[in-house]
Amino acid sequence: MKAETDCFGRPISSPPDAWFDVVEGVSNDNNKTLNRTTKTSRCLNLGSYNYLGFGAADEYCTPRVIESLKRFSANTCATRVEGGTTELHSELEDVVANFVRKPAALVTGMGYVTNSAIFPVLISKGGLIISDSLNHNSIVNGARGSGATIRVFQHNTPSHLEKLLSELIADGQPRTHRPWKKIIVVVEGIYSMEGEICELPAIVSICKKYKAYVYLDEAHSIGAIGKTGRGVCELLGVDAADVDIMMGTFTKSFGSCGGYIAGSKELIQYLKHTCPAHLYATSISPPAAQQIIPAIKVILEEDGSTQGAKKLAQIRDNSNYFRSELQKMGFEVLGDEDSPVMPIMLYNPAKIPAFSRECLKHKLAVVVVAFPATPLLLARVRICISAAHTREDMVKALTVISEVGDLVGIKYFPAQIKTPQLEDGRAKVD
Repeated sequence: MKAETDCFGRPISSPPDAWFDVVEGVSNDNNKTLNRTTKTSRCLNLGSYNYLGFGAADEYCTPRVIESLKRFSANTCATRVEGGTTELHSELEDVVANFVRKPAALVTGMGYVTNSAIFPVLISKGGLIISDSLNHNSIVNGARGSGATIRVFQHNTPSHLEKLLSELIADGQPRTHRPWKKIIVVVEGIYSMEGEICELPAIVSICKKYKAYVYLDEAHSIGAIGKTGRGVCELLGVDAADVDIMMGTFTKSFGSCGGYIAGSKELIQYLKHTCPAHLYATSISPPAAQQIIPAIKVILEEDGSTQGAKKLAQIRDNSNYFRSELQKMGFEVLGDEDSPVMPIMLYNPAKIPAFSRECLKHKLAVVVVAFPATPLLLARVRICISAAHTREDMVKALTVISEVGDLVGIKYFPAQIKTPQLEDGRAKVD
C-alpha cells in the first residue's frame, strides 16, 4: 500500500477502549510503500466514537451480549419482514422510543443507511428539503435520492434558515410556483466535523412559524450529552414532541452498530411498509441489538447501579477539560462546551501526515481529516473524548499534542499555560 495512506487506514487489533493496539507498518523503499507487520503498539485512543466507554468489555452489557450470541447466533440472515425480527428487535425499538421520548421507533442495521434510505420515502418531487450546509454525507445522499428540491442554509444560522424559508414559501415550486407539498428542515445534534451543537431551540421555533417539519440527526449527541444522556433536546430544553423525526446511531455512545428513526406511531408504521433499510436490508444482528438494550439501561441507571450518571459526568468533565487545555496551549479548537468532538485545525494538508505520524511515535492514535470530508485547506485533527479516559490519559495526550503542535507549527494563538501536569508534577511523554 502507498505510505501516505497509513494515516487513514491503520488497522487495530483490540477493542476500541481508552487504549488499544495499533498494527505497525514498515517501509523498505524510502516510504514509497508501507507493509503491515505482525507487531502492534499499545496506543492511547483519541479517535474512536467510544463516548461512554461501552466499546470495550462491560460488566453489565458483555455477559448479556455473549448469551444472545449463543441463543440467536451472530446474524438473522434475513430482512426484518422475512424472518429477521427477533424478540430483541422488538424490545430494542420499545427501549429506544422510551429513551428518546417518542411514541415509536424503527431500528436499522447501519447508521449511514438510516439517513440515506429514509429521505426517499419521506419526501419526493414537489417537496422541499432545507439542509444545514455541513450536514453529513448520508443526509446529502438521502436528500438527493428523494427527488425533492434541496436548498442549503448557512451552517447553524437560524436567521438564514428563516430568510430561506420565507422566500421559498413565497416563490413556491420551481416554474409552476405551486405550494410545496412538504417542507423538511434537516439538522444535526452535534456536527461531526465541527463539534458544534445545533441551535435547536431557534430552529424549532422557526419551523413552527412556517409549518415545516424538523428532522434531527443525533448520531453524535444521543447518549453523549444531556443530564440523562437523551441528547441535544434534553441539553437545550427542547420538547421532543417539537421534533418531528429523530434519527440516531448506536455506533457512538452505545458501543454497537445500526441506527434508528423515532417519531409518531403513524410515521413508524408507514416506514415499516416503505423504508428499504427495513424491507430489503438484513436486520441488525441480535448480539448488536442486545448490546444497546443494557447500555441504555445503564445510562438510565435501570441496572441497579450509578454507573450511568458517572459515565455522563465523566464524558462531560473530560470533554470540557480537554478542550479548555487545548485552547490555552494556543491551538485553534472547534466545537462547543459539553461536546466530546473537538477538531484541532491543521489547515495545511502537508501537516496531516506529519501530525499523525509524530503522535503515533509517542503512542498516541489520532484521526486526521482531509478532503473530501472537509474542504482542501481546512484539514484538521478530530479528537473524540471518552468517559473511559482517565485524567492521566488526558494529561499524557495533551503533553504529546503540545509537543507535536510545536513541531509542525499549528499553535496559531499565544499560549496561556504550560503543559498540564498531574498532581505529583508528572507530565512525561513515553
